[in-house]
Amino acid sequence: MNSLSTLAVNVIPDPTPVVPPEAGGLLTILNWASGIGLVLGVLGVIIVGIGMVIQLQRGEGGQALAKLGWVLLGCIIITSAAGIVRAFV
Repeated sequence: MNSLSTLAVNVIPDPTPVVPPEAGGLLTILNWASGIGLVLGVLGVIIVGIGMVIQLQRGEGGQALAKLGWVLLGCIIITSAAGIVRAFV
């Protein structure tokens, strides 16, 4: 078993990804999209917080907590998008 794992380590290549210089514009667009998504996520949390205050004053239930969960889930997906894609590629 040990010789099999040694053979696999010696045979299977381990390439390191390199970003080509032509991808500079694409990386700029991706950085902008990520930044805009995070700003919108913060705005979403603020809007949900305002909705929670209004619902509290009206005596309504905590439906805003579900909305807050969706907004936070979206923020988590935005911030971990590169890691998610890297896991599948």
